[in-house]
Amino acid sequence: MRVTLTPLKAVARPRCLTSDRPTENDLESGVTMATAEECRTALESLMGRVSDMDPTVRQAKLINRTLSCHVSDLGVTYVTRLGPHGADPIKEVHDGFPGAQIRFTAKSADVLAIANDPGSFARAWLSGRLKVEGNFFDLLHLRRLL
Repeated sequence: MRVTLTPLKAVARPRCLTSDRPTENDLESGVTMATAEECRTALESLMGRVSDMDPTVRQAKLINRTLSCHVSDLGVTYVTRLGPHGADPIKEVHDGFPGAQIRFTAKSADVLAIANDPGSFARAWLSGRLKVEGNFFDLLHLRRLL
């Protein structure tokens, strides 16, 4: 059974993807897009926390699953494998790559925010800034890490 978890009310903020300059809305809110390299570094930092876990805890809580994070405003997707061994290196993938078992979609600023404060994961999902897709049981298992 596949489940897509989306909040009840998601509101997208307009964004001009054809310009490198921040939009008026971005300037007003103080939010700008992060780079693909900043997102990769943030994801590596987040996965590094998993690798730093006590091996016995990691063995008990992690099952082998592929995870992807699509950064929607940059159009890039990163993938890794989590398991009792920790996390594999983060790789950028392109169209045609088979889907990961657990998939996240967020804007670059939200990826950085979640990596800096993993506790903000639930807030980002509930506010519609983070989309989570995957098997219901995989998602339940993954929630133990949050």
